[in-house]
Amino acid sequence: MKSTLIKTADGSYTLHVPELKEHYHSVHGALQEANHVFINNGLSLLSNKSTIYVLEMGLGTTLNAYLSYEWAKKNNIEVCYYGIEAYPLDSKIISTCLNQIGLKEDKILSFFSLLSYGESRTLDNFTLTPLKMYWQDVSMKDLFDLIFYDAFGPRAQEEMWTINNFKIAFRALKTGGIFVTYCAKGQVKRDLKLVGFKVESRPGPPGKREMIVAYKS
Repeated sequence: MKSTLIKTADGSYTLHVPELKEHYHSVHGALQEANHVFINNGLSLLSNKSTIYVLEMGLGTTLNAYLSYEWAKKNNIEVCYYGIEAYPLDSKIISTCLNQIGLKEDKILSFFSLLSYGESRTLDNFTLTPLKMYWQDVSMKDLFDLIFYDAFGPRAQEEMWTINNFKIAFRALKTGGIFVTYCAKGQVKRDLKLVGFKVESRPGPPGKREMIVAYKS
């Protein structure tokens, strides 16, 4: 899918996909959104653990993965991060996006931009495993503590927000695991509950009233 770099309100970049009329991150602030949704309302809820297994739907620019690395290093917690991406981005685009938020160190920049799909690499206490595949093909069970569901929104990709996809997430999570997404549509909440999740609505990032945090009870 063709995409164009767009500067968001907080100075960080997102990508616009004309084919879908959708952005990878919020135009109100890509960095603010990622920190609010996936770090503050995701990883930070698990700060009592020594090791956290994360699965991301939509690895994209690796922004969420990089912020997770920084969080893991700061909190001295081991994070094992798996990123699902059906349409990998060019390394130059990833580098540009990460540069824009202040990442200049070549070693770290290369780690997150020069991805070897299907291979695990470790930097400090963070292990990244990028997987080129469709979410529908995920078959992992009872492995993850946390899922970042960062697919394009329901308007652009309705097929990513189905009960079957939520069943895949439920199966992949350990008991007590957390599913977090920027999306807060009523139908998404209802379908997550039907699958078995306990759903919470929380204040959203800039430009969004709410977001979802759901637990596998």
